Amino acid sequence: MMPRPASPRRKLSMLLASTALFAGYSGMDIQTASAAEPSAAPAATAPAGDNPLLAKWTGPFEGVPPWDKMDPELFPDAFTQAMAEVKAEVQAVIDNPEAATFDNSFVPMMLAGDTMDRLYALWGVQTSNKSTARVEELDAEWSPKLSSFYTELFLDPGLFARYKAVYDKRHDSGLDAQQIRIVERSYDEMVRDGANLSAADKAKLVAMNAELEGLFSAFSSKLLADEKRYTFVADEAELAGLEPAFVASLADAAAAQGKPGQWAIKNTRSSAQPVLQNATNRTLREKVWRAFVDRGDNGDANDTNQAIAAILKLRQARAELLGFRTHADYRMADTMAKTPANAMALMMKVWPAAVARVHEEVADMQAIADADAKAGKGQKITIEPWDYRYYAEKVRKAKYDLDESEVKPYLQLDKLVDAMFWSAGRLYDLGFRENTGAVPVFDPKVRTFEVYNLKTDANVGLLYLDNFARDGKRSGAWMTTYRSQQTLGGTRNVLASNNNNFTEGAKGVPTLVSLDDASTLFHEFGHGIHYLLQQVTYPWLANVPRDFVEYPSQVNENWLLTPEILSKFATHYRTGEPMPQALVDKILASQKFNQGFETVEYLASAIVDMKLHDRTTPVADIDAFERDTLAEIGMPKEIVMRHRLPQFGHLFSSDAYSAGYYSYLWSETMDADTWAAFTEAGGPWDRKVADRFRTILLMTGNETDRAEAYRTFRGRDPDVKALLVRRGFPTE
Repeated sequence: MMPRPASPRRKLSMLLASTALFAGYSGMDIQTASAAEPSAAPAATAPAGDNPLLAKWTGPFEGVPPWDKMDPELFPDAFTQAMAEVKAEVQAVIDNPEAATFDNSFVPMMLAGDTMDRLYALWGVQTSNKSTARVEELDAEWSPKLSSFYTELFLDPGLFARYKAVYDKRHDSGLDAQQIRIVERSYDEMVRDGANLSAADKAKLVAMNAELEGLFSAFSSKLLADEKRYTFVADEAELAGLEPAFVASLADAAAAQGKPGQWAIKNTRSSAQPVLQNATNRTLREKVWRAFVDRGDNGDANDTNQAIAAILKLRQARAELLGFRTHADYRMADTMAKTPANAMALMMKVWPAAVARVHEEVADMQAIADADAKAGKGQKITIEPWDYRYYAEKVRKAKYDLDESEVKPYLQLDKLVDAMFWSAGRLYDLGFRENTGAVPVFDPKVRTFEVYNLKTDANVGLLYLDNFARDGKRSGAWMTTYRSQQTLGGTRNVLASNNNNFTEGAKGVPTLVSLDDASTLFHEFGHGIHYLLQQVTYPWLANVPRDFVEYPSQVNENWLLTPEILSKFATHYRTGEPMPQALVDKILASQKFNQGFETVEYLASAIVDMKLHDRTTPVADIDAFERDTLAEIGMPKEIVMRHRLPQFGHLFSSDAYSAGYYSYLWSETMDADTWAAFTEAGGPWDRKVADRFRTILLMTGNETDRAEAYRTFRGRDPDVKALLVRRGFPTE
């Protein structure tokens, strides 16, 4: 399971049209920032001065971000001016002498904050893709300021009074279903987030949110610092088993770090995983594994444990202030699952079977390790966590005659990009024309593509593709929008971005990726498809629940291993020959391979997250809680959580996925059931099913309850059996 995630913002409220306008974070898959130019925006005072970060975007595609104008020192002034503009826009709504209506209260609020939206699109890239020590300082300073500003604005009693007035008359004022949904959801959210608190308690809430933002920023900076570290290798013999192209990239990385003649393994997943999977040197595997799993947990300046404890204490205090039993109850109030108990019930339906499968997988690996020792191919060992991926590959070879190193030469990154575009065209009529060089980019290696409708040639938007790891870019993978679709105030196109951390091939050699990386590529692009296809009127109905947001992206992963994609786009990087059918057949036959590991690695993180936040007493000793909880649920000793708590950016670089990491499983349950719909209809390219999926679920944002929308699509609720069958687990 690839928690893909990445996003540098969180949603505090639907106060403005953008999703997650102001808070910095880096632990999730998807970030959005509506930054468009409505043709009928409310009157507002344009920011004074000539700060280029505040200027309306110009150029093609309805205007594009001026990445070439980004300068960290410009952001403080820009934030100050943009905040003043937002304040004036909101105050104009509050001070309107006319009786509150949907048109004079909700509409101008949904159109407010255009300058800040654009600014925060730039800031999100500055903090996530182009960070520096100075950027981290500014983030630590401005995240609390922005949090306080928006919390205070959101809690203004005058604004709540207007919302409540419309809410009270919502059924008697001629509103349509979508407008009523906006009014009800906005009112409920304001109440949930403190609108009815006393003035003193509102002040406490403002202070809590500001302090949390500072802690999120501190956590992110510490984690990023640990991920900038390298494991250096001086003797090439220690790299035995690694692919030549990958070894060459490690040499390039060492040279870039001022150590020519050595090899540098960065402390990120994309660099560590190939070593753990392929290196024959067990000592190197253990060294790389320990560096990776101990990020944020070394008792040094980058240790995150104290920050996490402080975050947990504040979260619980805030939840109680807002009238919730726990932080989990607070965060899940507006989700499909609704309660922690419902989320845990789904996870525990899957957990026992996953653990049982891990024990079977370990037995298979131990048998190979014992046989190797008996044959004199090494010392007798007991499988440890740094052995799992390595011996899993040996099992894969033995059971399926499939070697990952045999597959990777056929997985050229550029070809896979072509593949994901081709599949989107065949399924959804989306076309992609590369126009790299025609618009500004924030890094020379970012590619850009014009997105259009294949049937009408109408422009849909622009896609930025930032595929490679570099210093200053946070780890993981994520999708974001710099401008999101809506028709309120004028139709606007989409500026979308997919961000990955692949290790670039050495000079003159195509970048080759693993099947896991290829899956990540398709996953993030699935988020992009979701937002590129969206057709909503009101921006406040674009934001889907957290446990729905991963669903479209997980569905999109399925097309990677279709025979059509593998036969057409999986070509050998040297010979150009397509992947042999025999190898394709081996890949398809092995799809259920290692599902115990994949499920337990992810699900342990999700269960620990929920147990951490579904309690009234905040955890103080983070390591002890993690250790004890894993022992309580029977975590196999040969596996660690995909994200140990000291490095769990999904949880601690924002509130975004806190008490919400279960959402990948929730979404995958729908994903597996959706794929079954394609299978039942005759295959993955069935346009009738694809059209229903697009029109009912992808295009509609959150215009209707997502559970109801799924029932409309499938004719029933999702069935977890499809997920169990996919993973090869018992269904009874």
